[in-house]
Amino acid sequence: MKRRTLLATAALGLGLAFGGSASAQGMDKVKACFVYVGPIGDLGWTYQHHQGALELVETYGDKVEIAFQENVPEGADAERVLTQMALSGCNIIFTTSFGYMDPTNTVAAKFPDIKFEHATGYKREHPNVSTYNARFYEGRAIQGHIAGKMTKTNKIGYIGSFPIPEVVMGINSYYLHAKKVNPDVELSVVWAFTWFDPAKEADSAKALIDQGVDVIASHTDSTAPLAEAAKTNGAVIGFGQASDMADYKPSPRVSSIIDNWAPYYVKRVGQLLDGTYEQVDSWAGIPEGEVEIGEITDAVPADVKAEAEAMRDAIAAGTYHPFTGPINKQDGSVWLAEGAVAPDGDLLGMNFYVEGISGDIPK
Repeated sequence: MKRRTLLATAALGLGLAFGGSASAQGMDKVKACFVYVGPIGDLGWTYQHHQGALELVETYGDKVEIAFQENVPEGADAERVLTQMALSGCNIIFTTSFGYMDPTNTVAAKFPDIKFEHATGYKREHPNVSTYNARFYEGRAIQGHIAGKMTKTNKIGYIGSFPIPEVVMGINSYYLHAKKVNPDVELSVVWAFTWFDPAKEADSAKALIDQGVDVIASHTDSTAPLAEAAKTNGAVIGFGQASDMADYKPSPRVSSIIDNWAPYYVKRVGQLLDGTYEQVDSWAGIPEGEVEIGEITDAVPADVKAEAEAMRDAIAAGTYHPFTGPINKQDGSVWLAEGAVAPDGDLLGMNFYVEGISGDIPK
């Protein structure tokens, strides 16, 4: 695992949806290639990216060929795989994990005629590199509301993958919205230091359950946390992460965050085909359909379900932002004044917990 801290340097990643130079002409056929950090059968993060890749073939037929590599470690191995893909005739390469950021830019410099798209990163060091992300914190707000309303022990939990801003902002959003509806709620965070490792994820869930946690959210890629919750005979509930994880409905999986990458992939490859492709930095969410809220099951009381759906709809309409002040940092200092909305730069560089969360963010 490479060092994955953005801190204040995330401000360099701003300029969302800025324009670069468009392709001079369209293409008759595109070979789109994907680098995955986990297996396509993880039923989580990588599964959803692969569903988006498959949608390219469904949409464009024989105009698009796809290729992919699973289980690529972040770091030097990624650079090797990217180089092989570039040499194999890929026209556009999507690298789908934060730790691929430096390898993506390194290889892109050597192949200026190939387009590179990096998910969740902020570096675009070359004109052929674009970045894209999803506003997962929007879904975490809805999960936090459900958690705060449904916990019986007033102890909710969160399994973090790595202490990067993307994960930290999700933890903060989850806690803030649980706290709004349940002032007595306490949050426990366990860091798994992995994106996909079912055994570690299961151990993390067990640790939370041993602490008395009865609602678990996770930012890791497997169904293992839900499998552990299922062993409690209804005492612990949780959420699908990245994909619906519908096999665990109606409980312990009471809802989910679904990453819908298909529209972005279809759009970007379509732009290569028609000659309108430009360098972008995209950060979409619920309003654009990139973050979806999976079915809220009947295990959730009807009034709580209605409130959660109303929040989803307000976010979709742009009338509610999950990080709206007043919000203080963990040390009690003011972060956002009453009514102020967090700037994207603050979110992309988030390296602090909000007030009320105990413990430290690992360095």
